[in-house]
Amino acid sequence: MATIKPFKGIRPPKQFVEDVQSRPYDVLDSEEARMEAGDNEKSLYHIIKPEINFPMGTSEYDSRVYESAAEQFKKFQEKGWLVQDTNDCYYLYAQTMNGKTQYGLVVGAFVNDYLTGVIKKHELTRRDKEEDRMKHVRVNNANMEPVFFAYPDNQVLDELIKRYAALPPEYSFVAKEDGFGHQFWIIDNEADIQCITSEFKAMPSLYIADGHHRSAAAALVGAEKAKQNPNHTGTEEYNYFMAVCFQASQLTILDYNRVVKDLNGLSSEEFLAKLSENFDVKDQGTEAYRPQHLHEFSLYLDGHWYSLTAHAGTFDDSDPIGVLDVDISSRLILDHILGIKDLRSDKRIDFVGGLRGLEELKRRVDSGEMRMALALYPVTMNQIMSIADSGKIMPPKATWFEPKLRSGLVIHKLD
Repeated sequence: MATIKPFKGIRPPKQFVEDVQSRPYDVLDSEEARMEAGDNEKSLYHIIKPEINFPMGTSEYDSRVYESAAEQFKKFQEKGWLVQDTNDCYYLYAQTMNGKTQYGLVVGAFVNDYLTGVIKKHELTRRDKEEDRMKHVRVNNANMEPVFFAYPDNQVLDELIKRYAALPPEYSFVAKEDGFGHQFWIIDNEADIQCITSEFKAMPSLYIADGHHRSAAAALVGAEKAKQNPNHTGTEEYNYFMAVCFQASQLTILDYNRVVKDLNGLSSEEFLAKLSENFDVKDQGTEAYRPQHLHEFSLYLDGHWYSLTAHAGTFDDSDPIGVLDVDISSRLILDHILGIKDLRSDKRIDFVGGLRGLEELKRRVDSGEMRMALALYPVTMNQIMSIADSGKIMPPKATWFEPKLRSGLVIHKLD
């Protein structure tokens, strides 16, 4: 059963929220963060991308950079740009993209739930990325950015969320980078807090949608602190980390597409002939063609779009991994024909999030940078939950969630 708790969030006063809030640390590089922060000393990038506080070229892994994050966090609190709530609260966070709004509850998730598998993951993590985030959590003694969870649809919580969403929000703004809307409410009513806690207590599992490295780092630091405390009781704040939990049916998962630099020595005709061994290949002309259903792919090659429909028998509907289009394309196209064995390390392949559209795939091929592009039908949340429930791991670069959570709306301290 899932254990959560409310917490005394540290967050910006209303008048500062748009100055403080930012995109997540891992969706932009150091120079993009430097440009977005500009001369805004209240930007959270000074804490979550603290290399921008140093001359260009300074490594984000320099020990001085982590120390600067802690100095900036202290400064933000001293200046009153971040202020801690006096009472334990849950929070409601809404995101609006293309006219669709999804609502997430901001909670303290239980470290032990992560360690024991109540909080389920579907991706592998890299130790170097975990260690980077662990250093950031340690030096700030806080979860500066939330992780992104999904939970099974729940009518009681849905009705509570609708009730709060009808009230004036604490924050409401449109992010200038992408035009997506963000709203935020405080849930400090004791009866509502107890209701949320008990409804989560009845859930057998929570699911990491996005933020596997942040989840791992937060949980590992919490476990570390428990071992270091001779008077550990299990009720300390470090036993929890910050997560935004959305009803699974509300989430939008976009396609995560592939572009490849060469055809592994094959001509276009030879490549299409090899594809026809496992796919029904149809030339769809020069107009952009998007996959219409599972097991259909779009190929862009030599100025033409092709639909590729996987033959029966090339996938296993009873296997939560084998049925995935990312697995089918990896096995039968990238590996079998193109010789790309490791999606994480092979330099011949790159990945394009679906928010950029098919036009970005066409642009990268037409420019000569890439030889071909492959568009996939999006993975579903039900598929992700099924894989997580089975204890299996999804292939790399399988999911792209939008919109991304904004950082800086609320922070969770570990003491």
